Amino acid sequence: MQDGEGASWLAIGEMAQRAGLAASALRYYEQQGLIAGGRSAGGRRQYPRHVLRRLAFIRAAQLMGLTLPEIRAALASLPDERTPTKADWEKLSRQWLPLIEARMAELQRLHDKLTGCIGCGCLSLKACKLYNPDDQAAAKGAGARYLAGDLPGL
Repeated sequence: MQDGEGASWLAIGEMAQRAGLAASALRYYEQQGLIAGGRSAGGRRQYPRHVLRRLAFIRAAQLMGLTLPEIRAALASLPDERTPTKADWEKLSRQWLPLIEARMAELQRLHDKLTGCIGCGCLSLKACKLYNPDDQAAAKGAGARYLAGDLPGL
């Protein structure tokens, strides 16, 4: 099928296969306003072929750790909600660098502390009795406090 501009359309199953996603993900992304499709004469869901690029953009942004609201905002910033171009990607990805760098620092902190006491309050490891005596980390808040960036004894 063709739309008015000559772009070919793909059935939801074919689009899902080409994008490497489940059809349910496409329906969800459409519901969230990230992609737009239409219906065939028989009522079946279909998408213009250019949606493949939007899906690749969404997936790449997710791999960088962006949330769907962040991705939606990025896509909404494009004129006429068009498919992102290479220049769009470069501009948007530069804006995301501080976020990515912060997440990398979080992952490095996780990497560095994963084999020791994480301040969760279990007090079951010998090291925890040294780093978190009497669960002092609990005063700093819920969860694994040392993984969250708190330092033992401070």
